[in-house]
Amino acid sequence: MEDHPIRDALLGLLANGPVTANQAARELGESSGSCSFHLRQLARAGLVEEAPVLPGSGSGRRRPWRLRPAEPELTPLLRELEDEGYRRWIAGRDAVDRRWHADDAASHVLWLTPAEMAEVAAAVRAVADRYAHRENADRPADARPVALVSRVFPLLSPTDPAEKSS
Repeated sequence: MEDHPIRDALLGLLANGPVTANQAARELGESSGSCSFHLRQLARAGLVEEAPVLPGSGSGRRRPWRLRPAEPELTPLLRELEDEGYRRWIAGRDAVDRRWHADDAASHVLWLTPAEMAEVAAAVRAVADRYAHRENADRPADARPVALVSRVFPLLSPTDPAEKSS
């Protein structure tokens, strides 16, 4: 699929959670028809999908969309969205309430076994899962989308070949 500014903006918006074409239009300053068209194009490309509508959240033309779960071929696109979001945060963080500045980044090099690495990754996912399914009605009034980027992988030496699995 060829790059398109509205589609790129929609993917960035969907990284924060499900949205309808009307919500996207308000956020992006576009028409709802245009956003709906581009969301359908992204769905045809396998990048987004319809999200379930919660009971009591209305009916009719309300059609929320969400990013499809990551597949290996989508990883570069998702990494770029993560990187772009972080660049935007660094550039604009001084304009944001200082309460949002605490512990905004962390990086560690740990010495782990494969089992311990899997345990660390599962623990991070478990913490994130406690908050991942919040819908609009469930969110605290002062909540905003927050990116949690977790990459747990073994560091390979540039001079040593990658180890073969045993």
